[in-house]
Amino acid sequence: MARRFDAIIIGAGQAGPSLAGRLTEAGMNVALIERKLIGGTCVNTGCTPTKTLVASAYAAHMARRAASYGVTLAGDVGVDMKAVKARKDAVSGKSRGNLESWLENMERCTVIRGHARFESAHEVRVGEEVLSADRIFINVGGRALVPDMPGVDRIDYLTNTSVLDLDILPRHLVIIGGSYVALEFAQMYRRFGAAVTVVEKKPHLVAREDEDVSISVREILEGEGVHVRVNAECISFSPRGSDIAVGVDCRSGDREVLASHVLLAVGRQPNTDDLGLDKAGIETDERGYIKVDDQLRTNVEGVWALGDCNGKGAFTHTSYNDFEIVAANLLDDDPRRVSDRLPAYALYIDPPLGRVGMTETEARKSGKRLLVGMRPMTRVARAVERGESQGFMKIIVDADTRQILGASILGVSGDEAIHSILDIMYAKAPYTTLQRAVHIHPTVSELIPTVLGELKPVK
Repeated sequence: MARRFDAIIIGAGQAGPSLAGRLTEAGMNVALIERKLIGGTCVNTGCTPTKTLVASAYAAHMARRAASYGVTLAGDVGVDMKAVKARKDAVSGKSRGNLESWLENMERCTVIRGHARFESAHEVRVGEEVLSADRIFINVGGRALVPDMPGVDRIDYLTNTSVLDLDILPRHLVIIGGSYVALEFAQMYRRFGAAVTVVEKKPHLVAREDEDVSISVREILEGEGVHVRVNAECISFSPRGSDIAVGVDCRSGDREVLASHVLLAVGRQPNTDDLGLDKAGIETDERGYIKVDDQLRTNVEGVWALGDCNGKGAFTHTSYNDFEIVAANLLDDDPRRVSDRLPAYALYIDPPLGRVGMTETEARKSGKRLLVGMRPMTRVARAVERGESQGFMKIIVDADTRQILGASILGVSGDEAIHSILDIMYAKAPYTTLQRAVHIHPTVSELIPTVLGELKPVK
């Protein structure tokens, strides 16, 4: 006989624990099932550990630049990779431990360790036990995509998860992929002291961004000694002694790169292939993402999908917003929707890229009359004072409605400064509201009103 709950949550990633908190506060008995680590990608293999590593890499980078600030250091700057890893493990472990303690002490919440598989639309098996509930929430996240490239089955490769176990410095790290995860690890390991080559099939890095952003990102990385190979049409791998020969088949340069380590960073796939979704009648798309409506309901009554597994966002903040949408609709009689969400994210190279809304390319395709404002970070006092003046700001406005359509801030504090633009966009206020705001000096944000005061029509 099935063990009965009011609600079952499959997966303890970003959305799961918070949803458990709301449901139990509402008086429901909740089963939270997790087969691996509480906290999901963000806490264990994503944001928390990687940004901790980024901070260590930044410290090494600034130590090497100390003389340019008038600071003298004795001897060469060294990086103890075992200590770097230990620091990362401690920060990530503390976050996971706090979540575990919260859940295990949560009244009316039962944490069950194991692999959940659907037996029917409202029954889930975990080992020998069957659980049932009228409400089931799928929050199983995603994992690194391993492409079927020639020779990939003949080599030992790293993913964004296994690379976190390294406590040594690779002699030459070759990274396959030219987007967000790839570039963060590229700069990080270059700053740790490794030789790094980025191999990208497309003509530009971070291909979803405007070309000027892509070019600037590449300049930042190459300025620190990262080698970039684009237009790599036929990537392949083969063992070469203790090394790995990576065939890049680029239009220029060597056709082969010799690596000590290879990191695959070419995308993600949802953890939906082993859930028994067919037994529940839950529909997925051709890539395995669970189909949901604007309030994250699946095609099966009483079943929702949240986080990376629904294809509606691949970020911690979108996963948490999924929880907010489900809780608002289910518990608060507040009809929130996924379509109310503005696209916003950051690329955590240094300096970071903060992004919101449309790119300029997307805005041009929309047919709207546009105004665009730009300012190089060399004309931002805060950036100059810190000796970190790479990048630029760009804001795109609808000339007729005066609404901000999108913005890119590639530069120091760009990931923070972008939020003043994001908030104005959510408020649906005209750009002049932000233009007339008096910001604090000296900050990066204070130049946003200046950029808006210098908008020019797009030809």
